[in-house]
Amino acid sequence: MIEGMIGRKVGMTQIFLDDGSVAPVTVIEAGPCVVVQCRTAQKDGYEAVQLGLVDAKTAKRANKAMRGHHEKAGVPPTRLRREFKAVAGDTYKPGDQVLVDIFEGVKKVDVIGTSKGKGFQGVMKRHNFGGGANSHGSMFHRAPGSIGSSAYPSRVFKGMRGTGHMGTDRVTVKNLRVIRVDKERNLLLVRGAVPGAVGATVMLCKSPGSMPAGAK
Repeated sequence: MIEGMIGRKVGMTQIFLDDGSVAPVTVIEAGPCVVVQCRTAQKDGYEAVQLGLVDAKTAKRANKAMRGHHEKAGVPPTRLRREFKAVAGDTYKPGDQVLVDIFEGVKKVDVIGTSKGKGFQGVMKRHNFGGGANSHGSMFHRAPGSIGSSAYPSRVFKGMRGTGHMGTDRVTVKNLRVIRVDKERNLLLVRGAVPGAVGATVMLCKSPGSMPAGAK
């Protein structure tokens, strides 16, 4: 069984659970994905499946190398491809579709995405510094303050927290509870927030220990 697939973040909303409580959920359009290549232990040293996210706009943008790579599998070119762990003996082959129903019966998932970019930021926003006094003419409000030592060692230590680029980092959120699987619309609803902006691409993986008893 494939351990995950590629999806896109649709946005956040809230739904009512069976007990009447309200749950904040993130809606993810999971796939559809297509198997582009299969990795085997005999040839590659490990078992995995390369999935491509189906996108109608990608075919005309693909270069010659990507077209040839997909023609081997007999599938149209895909812009985004990721490898996911597979169990030895899986029957998947190039050209097969992978849909959101692989998460049927799965209790929790891990979501990997890229956080929102925030550009160049100061220490208060980037590292949660407290800042200085805001009154009585202190003139020290959001500045980082002194960062170096005196006569010795006369340099700035490595790893000093300061201003700089913030965001666009790879973020993994683990153990998000699966609330609903909508097979008709390829939607997966998970409780909680997911990194990235609306429309961002994310990777969905089954959390270890989240499978029902007896499943692989």
